Formats: sequence, C-alpha cells, structure tokens
Amino acid sequence: MTRRTPPPPLSFEAAMTELERIVAEMESGQLSLEQSLSAYQRGAELLKFCQTALADAQQQVQILENGTLSAFTNPSTQDDN
Repeated sequence: MTRRTPPPPLSFEAAMTELERIVAEMESGQLSLEQSLSAYQRGAELLKFCQTALADAQQQVQILENGTLSAFTNPSTQDDN
C-alpha cells in the first residue's frame, strides 16, 4: 500500500488550522491506531513547518530592526518634565 504524502501547507495560518483539526480528531478518540500514527506524523510535519515559519519571521524582524530590537515605549505614558 503506497501512502500519498499530503502537500505542504500554503501558509502558516493554513498549517495552524490543519494542526488544530488534527489535534481535535486525535483527542476525540475515534481514530484507529494507524490513523492516529498517520495524524501524529502529519502533525509533526505541520509543527516543524510552523516553527520554521516563526523562526523566519523573527529573523526578518531582526534584520528590519538592524539587530537592535528595543522595547516599545508608549509616548502618551512618558513624563513631560
């Protein structure tokens, strides 16, 4: 029996949606052992995709900020003294 590999997600949001669906299916307890293993494997792939996407986004922010991320200061809370 040949298993078809699901395509990679189109976006971070799509991956999160699919991951949430997989978790709900697994928590329902209605999957067979084989289905659970397959769902777990797909979930691990999606998790890796999401972690990579987040790491890439963090790196892009650091590049945009020239490596000097600073705390946000709300101008309305600063003293006028």
